[in-house]
Amino acid sequence: MNKLLDKINFPSDLRLLNRSQLPQLADELRKELISAVSETGGHLGAGLGVIELTIALHFMFDTPKDRLIWDVGHQAYPHKILTGRKDRIRTLRQGGGLSGFTKRSESNYDPFGAAHSSTSISAGLGMSVARDIEGKTNNIISVIGDGAMSAGMAYEAMNNAGSMDSRLIVILNDNDMSIAPPVGAMSSYLAKLLSGKSYIGFREMFKKLADKFPFKLKKTIGQAEEYLRGLATGGTLFEEMGFFYVGPINGHKFEDLIPVLENVKNSKHNGPFLIHAITQKGKGYKPAEESADKYHGVKKFNPATGEQKKSNSNVMSYQNVFGETLSKHADLDDKIVAITAAMPDGTGVNIFNKKFPKRSFDVGIAEQHAVTFAAGLATEGFKPYAAIYSTFLQRAYDQVVHDVAIQKLPVRFAIDRAGLVGADGATHAGSFDITYLSTLPNFIVMAPSNEAELVRMVNTSVHINDRPCAFRYPRGNGFGYELPSLDETVEIGKGKLIREGDKVCILNFGARLEECKLAINKLKAKGINPTLVDARFAKPLDEKLVLDCARNHEVFITIEEGSIGGFGSHVSYLLSSKGLFDKGLKFRNMMLPDRFIDQDTPESMYTVAGLNADDICNKIEDVLFNKDNIKIIK
Repeated sequence: MNKLLDKINFPSDLRLLNRSQLPQLADELRKELISAVSETGGHLGAGLGVIELTIALHFMFDTPKDRLIWDVGHQAYPHKILTGRKDRIRTLRQGGGLSGFTKRSESNYDPFGAAHSSTSISAGLGMSVARDIEGKTNNIISVIGDGAMSAGMAYEAMNNAGSMDSRLIVILNDNDMSIAPPVGAMSSYLAKLLSGKSYIGFREMFKKLADKFPFKLKKTIGQAEEYLRGLATGGTLFEEMGFFYVGPINGHKFEDLIPVLENVKNSKHNGPFLIHAITQKGKGYKPAEESADKYHGVKKFNPATGEQKKSNSNVMSYQNVFGETLSKHADLDDKIVAITAAMPDGTGVNIFNKKFPKRSFDVGIAEQHAVTFAAGLATEGFKPYAAIYSTFLQRAYDQVVHDVAIQKLPVRFAIDRAGLVGADGATHAGSFDITYLSTLPNFIVMAPSNEAELVRMVNTSVHINDRPCAFRYPRGNGFGYELPSLDETVEIGKGKLIREGDKVCILNFGARLEECKLAINKLKAKGINPTLVDARFAKPLDEKLVLDCARNHEVFITIEEGSIGGFGSHVSYLLSSKGLFDKGLKFRNMMLPDRFIDQDTPESMYTVAGLNADDICNKIEDVLFNKDNIKIIK
């Protein structure tokens, strides 16, 4: 059998096929996706679940003229294969390769970049309105998953879209939630019927006739029509929000997908549509179908068996250190509760949940709610831990300020994925939390330099009952340090002298401490003997320690895994306010550069960022020996 996929490089090639050939293409695309991701790792399950939907959309719509927006982007790998990137699909999530998400700079078939959820309807509505203003007629299609529908932003967008006459097609890719009755022959038939020209024409005629009746009767007729439609389709919620609801339909059957998409495409209805497609995450690959997470995110694996490659390291990950430490404290304190926003496994809350299911809460993709929910618990004397990735906590910044910080509520923020994270690239990098939290009054901001320090900071946080606090830690494994007991804490606002030297002081905040140690070993061979300090706190700063170091050294370097405006800026402000720069102190900040860094290995990303041991050495030598080439104006 000739492979159809070999002949398809762009959707224009796909549209040359007969409808009868689409199932064969789906089989080939599914096999290619499994093969590619087995070599790269990545988000497999979501892509497997939208194979047929992806083909049907590109077959029926004139992409890229018609805009196809994938929410989050986890499910976009098949889309990438069909849109000119097939030959590069095995560079997925690699340095210099394809992004694991949609990316505008990568392809004109990606009209909107995404990696965080629930943005597609808002973006699609913006594009629809822009089209209307310009008098164009192209289609805008937003594909959003049921999980992403748990975020308030999706409902904000739907509410706005429903109040407008702008034509927008939203496809709800429902692979988990039971918000609709099971798909059967009758529901598929009704979906085709109700999306068709005849029904829509009848409906419009029905409304025009109803307009001729008195208001009371008109209202009754409208309610009857809507009620009957809701009984048939389960779409009352979406209808109430102003959408023309179609579904549910089987998202894996072309005989259901194609007619419905064709009907909606050709419809003269002004306003938004919602097509409700039922799909199965991991569809067509037995190991994924049988896995609890449906192979949502996988490492490299054996495509024949589905077995994922295991890490050789026996060292605990930071997230598991957090989860286990918090669980031990919860054994002793029944006021401790854990909250996560759709990331129980990624944050270690799954460990806590196994022991304390009634004190563990996964609120779904709803970071804003998660923070204020935690604030509410804190008002009642509980000790809430909001375990949220740094990049996702950005979505709840107003709640952090308004609902937590201003009220001095003792919410504990366990901030995972701090710093550069590797294959997920810029969208998931924890670059800004030091800056956006350290600016807030009443906040304690900590960062452990290793997994043992993380335990001490969790221990410390249990006893902080008068204000909010946060501790940030990186993705991946620690360094193999022995974990301390639950009794070991750190004094609030006190740093730690690691080694005493002369001339040069390195003040580290966070997990670059080991790189600092490597740098010092290299510098010692050159006769340079730096002092090394672990700051532990960005806020409150250990002012006495910082000032003593500044007064007793010629060169002062701060190091952090965060953006400008963070730890180094606070140190700089302290030194300038105390007049230390007036006395000739040579001061430099080392931080993430003012740019977004594309996906690669974390090690390579930190090389790009200039935060590895060699970079630290070079910076110190440049300052010591005046290699910065800075002209002094006298």
